[in-house]
Amino acid sequence: MSHSKSLHLHFLGTGGGRFVMVTQRRRTAGIRLIQEDTLNLHLDPGPGALIFSNWARLNPQGLDGILVSHSHPDHYCDAEVLIEGMSHGTTEKRGLVAAPRSVLRGNDVCGPAISRYHQGLVSEIAELSPDREARLGQVRIRATKAVHSDPDAIGFLMDIPDIGEIGYSSDTALYEGIEDYYRETRILILCTIRPRGSPLPLHLSVDDAAKLVTGAKPRYVLLTGFGMGLFGDKAAEQAKWMEKETGVPTTAAEDGMEIRVGDKIEVKSQKRGTPTRTIEA
Repeated sequence: MSHSKSLHLHFLGTGGGRFVMVTQRRRTAGIRLIQEDTLNLHLDPGPGALIFSNWARLNPQGLDGILVSHSHPDHYCDAEVLIEGMSHGTTEKRGLVAAPRSVLRGNDVCGPAISRYHQGLVSEIAELSPDREARLGQVRIRATKAVHSDPDAIGFLMDIPDIGEIGYSSDTALYEGIEDYYRETRILILCTIRPRGSPLPLHLSVDDAAKLVTGAKPRYVLLTGFGMGLFGDKAAEQAKWMEKETGVPTTAAEDGMEIRVGDKIEVKSQKRGTPTRTIEA
């Protein structure tokens, strides 16, 4: 496959969970996906998404879509201000917001997380549940099942022209059949809050993530959404173990990391002296 238009994944934040969110020991700003003339999308814009978008010179006014996986603030908190950017300061009704019921209308547990006013600023609202789809230009976005304390929580599977499928688990328990959603994806992004030997209900630990990857057999894995037990070099150490265990190239994302996806995948660390990693996937 020839990838004429590269996809850039900007990890503006890699933190997850309430304690990391309130301390900001890792940012909780989410992920920006950009492909020239095709896609400018923000995924799970938690606290800091606006600030760190601007720091990275990723103008919020360039957005054409926002995806929110569930109604917990580390995943949605900056959605409304990004909508104001996407709508060019509320002067133009434009862009897609795709999210589950809890985010858009609320449920018995949580939400709504985006006001009716802000929903009225976009040109399309897609309320998603598992296996329902939305489109953003040529990009097909399919909701995947997540099992979490927000009963409407979802993950996403994005089929991007010239690139392939990018999966995002969001926060979820490991459940029977989860691997079927992400089977043989080109890139699988897993929210992995705990290290090995430290399970947490309704979330993935590294042990859980390894089981998922063994079943799904993606071509490349990125870990993110780290909790308090994965600071310093711990996340990278866990990723190395997981790569050896599963045989699938695996990277622990870092705040500010950029991934370029073309014919190959190039991983650029923010740490000085760290060479770019190139992956044939």
